[in-house]
Amino acid sequence: MKHIFAGADWFHFTGITPALNDTLAEICLLACQAAKENGVTVSCDLNYRNKLWSKQKAGEVMGNLCQYVDVCIANEEDAADVFNIRSSGTDVTAGNVNREGYKDVAKQLKERFGFSKVAITLRESISANDNDWSAMLYDGGDFYFSRKYHMHIVDRVGGGDSFGGGLIAASLMGYDPQKTIDFAVAASCLKHAVEGDFNLVSLDEVLKLAGGDASGRVQR
Repeated sequence: MKHIFAGADWFHFTGITPALNDTLAEICLLACQAAKENGVTVSCDLNYRNKLWSKQKAGEVMGNLCQYVDVCIANEEDAADVFNIRSSGTDVTAGNVNREGYKDVAKQLKERFGFSKVAITLRESISANDNDWSAMLYDGGDFYFSRKYHMHIVDRVGGGDSFGGGLIAASLMGYDPQKTIDFAVAASCLKHAVEGDFNLVSLDEVLKLAGGDASGRVQR
């Protein structure tokens, strides 16, 4: 499998893949090991789905895989469900966000697995169709918070994947930590207004939103 990663820069997987069956969990482990042997950055979105496996098995399998992960992406529910790591003063069902609590979650994740970076998405639920959306990036030294966007959701599917894609793209483009988290959140925010699984927006649109242009005007 090692030759598959020749010339690659980044390998990303989510918790959904190893949850599908034991064979895929083993393949995912082999892929992580091969990626590390090739010096490829490995990232993972915990992405827990209780219809696919139990919290106990998720913790065991993902705990083993995360030994090879450099960049971990999570939200408050995933950290609690998979690794029983919780943020104090946060009630997910009420949609409350406690920044200090999330700093603690990121620190715990990094301390347990040695991640170089931890990104945590912060979704504040106003209603099923209206959310406030932001995120935090921890690099082991400092915490970087994005601006908060108020979103009227067209399609939530792919919102997390677009955040991960934005984070990876910004990292590969060499952005600093603040610009990286701003870019990832802006990309994901735009995806919530796009029907379907794919984030059909341009780099320029993401950069304009990340830079503070939320006018929604067509760029010509």
